[in-house]
Amino acid sequence: MKLLTFSGENGGPRVGLADTERDVVRDLTGTLPHGVTLLDVVREWDVYEGKLAAAQGLVEYSLTAVTIHAPFPVPNRDIFCVGKNYREHVVEFGRSGYDSPDRSEALPEAPVVFPKMTTSVTGPYDDIESHAAVTQELDYEAELGVIIGRGGRGISRNEAFEHVWGYTIIDDFTARDLQRKHKQWLLGKSLDTHCPMGPFAVTRDEVKNPDELRVQSWVNGELRQDGSVADLIFDIPELIETISAGITLQPGDIIATGTPVGVGIGFDPPRFMKSGDVIEVAITGMGKQRNRIA
Repeated sequence: MKLLTFSGENGGPRVGLADTERDVVRDLTGTLPHGVTLLDVVREWDVYEGKLAAAQGLVEYSLTAVTIHAPFPVPNRDIFCVGKNYREHVVEFGRSGYDSPDRSEALPEAPVVFPKMTTSVTGPYDDIESHAAVTQELDYEAELGVIIGRGGRGISRNEAFEHVWGYTIIDDFTARDLQRKHKQWLLGKSLDTHCPMGPFAVTRDEVKNPDELRVQSWVNGELRQDGSVADLIFDIPELIETISAGITLQPGDIIATGTPVGVGIGFDPPRFMKSGDVIEVAITGMGKQRNRIA
């Protein structure tokens, strides 16, 4: 299933089921208890999966006639992000000089994990704030987001996919100058609206093999990133095993798995985004974001 959070002429936000072949969203309001969000659905998937699959007579709207929000407008908690997880991106990041304290191109020995605040989340078609008063170096990072379904601690890599509910698209938008200035990544990664998410939350059964997914981005129509999830240095099971070793993962948690080569700082000189620019991010079978820099 491709689930989403949307608003329409009859209000919202509401949970919907997307039919991308027909470009419609099926309104699940009458199927779910009042006030239930998509995050609630993920948390109680054993309760709702069968009801959603069997739902009949749903009202439909054109996907172009509704406002599509981030699947989880207010996520469960901060997003677990992974830095430097594609080999070629490690090289471009190291050469850029933004990888404090040096220009190392060495591959990380363990996953580099950092948080991105929930207040950075915005919709897949919303404007991204430029925050001109605090940053002049805006950059994009197209990423696959893994949505946790069953929580736990000490999850082994062999059991990892049993804890995956599904997937979504994340743009780990970044203020590079803040990232470099503060010698850590939280502030540079977490400005308001700097985490476009969605449009859909796609259930695990729709992605037979995550390694076959392609992660792409375009700036003003120019292809910038085109990578394969198969090229992750630390794959999805290893990320889940590493994060859960001492932290209890919860249903609805999101892990952004890293970005392929082709970000703005990878160019010489860097190609930062500016007001009016448009960033698009797509992943195989998951739709495409389109965000304008305000």
